[in-house]
Amino acid sequence: MRDFAPDTSPRLSVRNLRIGRNGGTLLNVENLDLTGPGPTLILGPNGAGKSLLLRCLHGLIAPDAGEVCQDGAPLSARHRARQAMVFQKPVLLRRSVAANLNYVLRRQGLSRGDRKMRLEALLHDGGFASKATQSARSLSGGEAQRLAILRALACTPDILFLDEPTSALDPSATQAIEALIMDAARKGTRIIMVSHDVGQARRMGHDIVLMHGGQVAEHATAGTFFQSPETQTARRYLTGALVL
Repeated sequence: MRDFAPDTSPRLSVRNLRIGRNGGTLLNVENLDLTGPGPTLILGPNGAGKSLLLRCLHGLIAPDAGEVCQDGAPLSARHRARQAMVFQKPVLLRRSVAANLNYVLRRQGLSRGDRKMRLEALLHDGGFASKATQSARSLSGGEAQRLAILRALACTPDILFLDEPTSALDPSATQAIEALIMDAARKGTRIIMVSHDVGQARRMGHDIVLMHGGQVAEHATAGTFFQSPETQTARRYLTGALVL
């Protein structure tokens, strides 16, 4: 069910964003506004600029020109402090599952009692109650990625960026991660996620951004994009005919 709460999460906008390397253009996005109550899924073929756009939205890469704004103001350190990002390959601390989560909770300045309650809730929500003392580095690939996402959510971000978080995972692990992400979206966290999986975008997306050649080929609600795409590029992508 997509029973999202009324949308009060931050709005991101891109204006005249450009990145070039070695005489070529890697990213050229004139106008893009990300709003709405549910996840934004960024699709496109390999090399289309999906991950590059995601990193620009989070402020990890500075563009050659243009800007990213959050709620009408240029993206700043204050905004980024309320954001989180999870990459395709999870990066975990060399300590237990619980300690990975506690590391984030301590940095939030919670009291010991509040931290204990929050930790227990996170372990339960993430399905790690029985693995709290297990080394995070001994988890399976799907479990490790789920913990990485749970740790990102532990800091209660306004926006969570995800770069192909279920790539190469089996259906069971993918389902568990999708459920965790969708639960966060229902609670008000804005989700902006790169995916190569059209089926996943159908299941999760509120709106779809299709990238091709470093540009936004189409941006529409998921219903419009999948049922009646407006551009030839989108139609070719959905039939598997779109190549670089």
